[in-house]
Amino acid sequence: MKIKQLISITLLALCSGFVQANIKVDSPAPAFTLNNEKGEQVSLADYKGKYVVLEWTNDQCPYVKKHYQSGNMQNLQQKYTDKEVVWLSVISSAPGKQGYVEADEAIELTQSRNAAPTHVLFDPSGEVGKSYGAKTTPHMYIIDKQGVLRYAGGIDSIKSANPADIEKADNYVDLGLTALMNGKEVKNKLTPPYGCSVKYKS
Repeated sequence: MKIKQLISITLLALCSGFVQANIKVDSPAPAFTLNNEKGEQVSLADYKGKYVVLEWTNDQCPYVKKHYQSGNMQNLQQKYTDKEVVWLSVISSAPGKQGYVEADEAIELTQSRNAAPTHVLFDPSGEVGKSYGAKTTPHMYIIDKQGVLRYAGGIDSIKSANPADIEKADNYVDLGLTALMNGKEVKNKLTPPYGCSVKYKS
């Protein structure tokens, strides 16, 4: 029975796109430098001493639309950037793939959706996304003030593209940041992400 359960859990993880190989919670977050929507270089190292949220995104993905059209993602962004959390929205869609945008399109999307990320970052090679094991959009990460990855996984607990499920779900990003800011450990450090697959180059 135990072997069957293990096989079932493994298959479930693979089917959901949840692969732990590149995700090392409670270890230093992978360093990176990417260009933002203004053509500036942004490095994770720039924000040591601050909490950082990484949000993998694709504006064409129904699961991303769920959280933006409802205002859920913007509310989280605003709530925590007001508390000096750095929010980095990362686009790893390759040119020609769903969700790929140029800088001017990213700026327009931010404005039209009243989004409030600190930066929108472009990862067209997919190198940074793969270093974090980013599988879906959205796929969320929380990095603490010492540069240690403290959360990786889904934005919340209900795998759905239905906005009506947002209020019923446990928002893992909100819960994780609240815990850290109160000097506590994140309760659910690693959860299965859900959404569209990241549209990597290969």
